[in-house]
Amino acid sequence: MRARLTLRPLLLTALCAALLAGCANNKEVQKLFNNLPDSNAKQMLQGAAEATSDVSPEEERAMGKDMSALLLGARPLLRHPAAEQYVNRLGLWIALQSERPDLAWRFGILDDKGVNAYAAPGGYVFVTKGLLLSVKSESELAGILGHEIAHVIKRHHVQVAKKKGMGKLVSGAIGQYAQKQGTPELAAMNNLFKNVYTSGLDQADEYEADELGVVLATRAGYSPYGLPSVLQMFAAANAKDPGFELLFSTHPMPNDRLNRLDKLMGDKLDGFEKTASQDSSRLRNIQRLLAR
Repeated sequence: MRARLTLRPLLLTALCAALLAGCANNKEVQKLFNNLPDSNAKQMLQGAAEATSDVSPEEERAMGKDMSALLLGARPLLRHPAAEQYVNRLGLWIALQSERPDLAWRFGILDDKGVNAYAAPGGYVFVTKGLLLSVKSESELAGILGHEIAHVIKRHHVQVAKKKGMGKLVSGAIGQYAQKQGTPELAAMNNLFKNVYTSGLDQADEYEADELGVVLATRAGYSPYGLPSVLQMFAAANAKDPGFELLFSTHPMPNDRLNRLDKLMGDKLDGFEKTASQDSSRLRNIQRLLAR
């Protein structure tokens, strides 16, 4: 019994050291893992391995595909070729200003009267028809798209999954579980995705996406004040309005977001306002078509 009690801390120490050294796939580490005396210790170290492992682009894309499918199950895509083409061109141009221009970016419009936007890992971004009809300029739409693109770039949804202890499902197992409909693992993953869309990301993630979204829109040639202008619209809206209710429940309060952006931006980006595109004729044309 004493030998068994002595073996456990030695194995745990060796494994933790290996994990921290970034060699969790080493054969010797796997051998030590298999010799652990009880399942609780194995589960603990499995979690450590997941926390230190990264998610490949293929796995991230698979996760985004599953999240998008779940989202589209509740809110179908709007079938409007002209509007789809417009949003995809604008979104792709902004995404090309980011540090991940090579993702297979896809932009869509949800047939939803509510005012909101969504992102999923791997390059999926959606705006609602209600939001598209609500913005007053192309710079405002660019700011929103920049915010959602920022979530993808910073892999916020992937990190949430890891924090929730779902690393095993995210890293290397999505395809396997997706083929086994009805499994507890797939149900757990779907519940996680639903929670992200109904409860929202961490406030820190939203603030980071605001900041980077402004930068991306500005790089793309749009006013840096597009996103703040949208936030002002949100702040003036009634939180109990059915069109804004989900937005308010999944994001920090608009005034808090505005205050943080104001502190960060100050007058640093005023010069870009003078050279920014003020042409919103394409947006207005799409809005007229959608309003018919």
